Amino acid sequence: MIRVRCLRGGSRGAESAHFLGALIGRAVAGWVQKTFQSTRAAAAAATTAKSSCVADDDHKDQATGTLAKECPVCSYNEWDPLEEVIVGRPENACVPPFTMEVKANTYEKYWPFYQQFGGQRFPKEHIRKAVAEIEEMCNVLRGEGVVVKHPEIINWSENYNTPDFKSTGMYAAMPRDILLVVGNEIIEAPMAWRARFFEYRAYRPLIKDYFRRGAKWTTAPKPQMSDELYNMEYPIFSVEDRHKLAAEGKFVTTEFEPCFDAADFMRAGKDIFVQRSQVTNFMGIEWMRRHLAPTYNVHTISFKDPNPMHIDATFNIIGPGLVLSNPDRPCHQIEVFKNAGWTIISPPTPLIPDDHPLWMSSKWLSMNVLMLDEKRVMVEKNETSIHKMFENLGIATIKVDIRNANSLGGGFHCWTCDIRRRGTLQSYFN
Repeated sequence: MIRVRCLRGGSRGAESAHFLGALIGRAVAGWVQKTFQSTRAAAAAATTAKSSCVADDDHKDQATGTLAKECPVCSYNEWDPLEEVIVGRPENACVPPFTMEVKANTYEKYWPFYQQFGGQRFPKEHIRKAVAEIEEMCNVLRGEGVVVKHPEIINWSENYNTPDFKSTGMYAAMPRDILLVVGNEIIEAPMAWRARFFEYRAYRPLIKDYFRRGAKWTTAPKPQMSDELYNMEYPIFSVEDRHKLAAEGKFVTTEFEPCFDAADFMRAGKDIFVQRSQVTNFMGIEWMRRHLAPTYNVHTISFKDPNPMHIDATFNIIGPGLVLSNPDRPCHQIEVFKNAGWTIISPPTPLIPDDHPLWMSSKWLSMNVLMLDEKRVMVEKNETSIHKMFENLGIATIKVDIRNANSLGGGFHCWTCDIRRRGTLQSYFN
């Protein structure tokens, strides 16, 4: 196996090396050893437990190498044939309060919008159009033979308080942000925005149902989200500041406690790739690495990105040996993938008009596509140039218009979380 070296990539690599070195240095060597011993012991105990669904990947059908058929959850990568998916809901979506972590992740031209409407619902007419678009998207998925599930509809405008902060909610529009499926396990991400602290509540009925039917369910450590998690004096006043801070490997989130969004992880069988971003810190990455070891390898990669948040509009693996790599945000470790024989595709420039509101994302949602299998992709209807790119690759395009849904911060990959894909666990980096 070719291992992705996570300590390359300039200043971000230096920060990664510094953090990981401090984490496993002499002062904590004994503690780390005990931690891993405990993790192995817990894993060993889990393999002996009886359940209707396998406890780990060692308990497989010996003839096919697949997970037990009765398990409703099974997904190892981003491209195996899709059988069941969770699709988010735009209903009741609220503008998050203009806190430091929100400011660090949004574009300067939209800051007045957040200052004026933070804590209130997004424009009613825009949400109405987004609801219609997502309903049509779900109809198309069903027509392609995919089972579609939804989170609960919740009133996100209600105020809530914890011992450390107060906020309103945001939405349950992007299941990819909060849920990561690895094999037969659903991992609930801790998140990093205060407005998303209680977002998991919308998904709990679904997750409990999957759990009762045999899936594994893990909730990552819930962060306090106190002021210590954030650089409350994060010096960002313009786009130029954002570029400078990113180049120095500085982020609005600190290493006070683990935090991560699931959308910063990209799955490729036994290898899972992640970026340190404004919402995913090194402690969160390390938690995931230990949790998934030894079956899965979690590799940190980095990009020339002035505002890293969620990997799937920067680096989207769409098939075995095939990855869309954003030309505006080149990967510092791209040679590793080339040396492994992968094909690197640079998607065309997005066609979305400049006057279309994108309150929480960039135009590169054009590459935020959903693979239904290796030969079918769901793609934005209006992005004609990327249609041609896929067709040249021999991949049929399933075109759906979700321009208004894009405004809420996501493309097809963001708006979904694949629960079941028909496939087996493999390594794609031989």
